[in-house]
Amino acid sequence: MEKVLMELGGMSCPSCLDKIKTAVEHQAGVSEVKVLFNAGKLKATVDSDQTTATDLKQVVENLGYQVNKVKEKELV
Repeated sequence: MEKVLMELGGMSCPSCLDKIKTAVEHQAGVSEVKVLFNAGKLKATVDSDQTTATDLKQVVENLGYQVNKVKEKELV
């Protein structure tokens, strides 16, 4: 399992948060997602055998939002 943290750009309202959260939650291997509107951040716990931070970045970008920074941390 890995923890993925992304800094997002382009969220202009709370419905943007819901749109991103729902799309990321539907990815295989994602067990937890939090999108922080005011901070412009996404936090997710993923099974790295099923999905990667790059996959999640692509999902967010396909929705029309920017991903400014991505961090991954392996959970022990």
